[in-house]
Amino acid sequence: MLILIKVKGKCTTDHISAAGPWLKFRGHLDNISNNLFLTAVNAENDEMNKVIIVVEYWTLFIRLWERISNYKVRNHLTGKYDTASQTTRHYKSDGVAWIAVGDENYGEGSSREHAALEPRHFGGRAIIVKTFLGFTPDDKISIVGLNDFAPSKPLKCILKHVDGKKEEIWLSHSFNAAQIEWFKAGSALNHMKAMKKK
Repeated sequence: MLILIKVKGKCTTDHISAAGPWLKFRGHLDNISNNLFLTAVNAENDEMNKVIIVVEYWTLFIRLWERISNYKVRNHLTGKYDTASQTTRHYKSDGVAWIAVGDENYGEGSSREHAALEPRHFGGRAIIVKTFLGFTPDDKISIVGLNDFAPSKPLKCILKHVDGKKEEIWLSHSFNAAQIEWFKAGSALNHMKAMKKK
């Protein structure tokens, strides 16, 4: 799996899925997902996808404009920088799995479900948090043991560095048995749908 972004510092729900003008898209997951990691700081370059708020006084509303020259997530397939959402759209269309590495307070804040849905919508496989390990944006990651995924049983993560070296770490999780079934089905809704068919 590719690393989409290693977030530096706090990564609250507002860093994962910014609020404000974006909330008008909350009923359309694909549209609101264009704000994925928009305000998160990328550890690779200490930058975020900068935005400009332009107030048009004659219409009394706020427009959000992205500066095209400030896209700060590297697409590992093309080598070019783009927004996290456009990069993940490319990965998804090519069937490439990716993960995001967080720092502190990942997911803290309001209970905005979009912050949980957006990474999955774009094909994200995992979010790994805490900076106790030297992830780099070029690393490849495998999470081993998902077939035997169980409560309180850590999962093995294998990091493959660009220089060919490998590292293994153990990942703790807080999933209970029901949540693991949801994970395996792709979501709680998918699991309920499958159960209804039985």
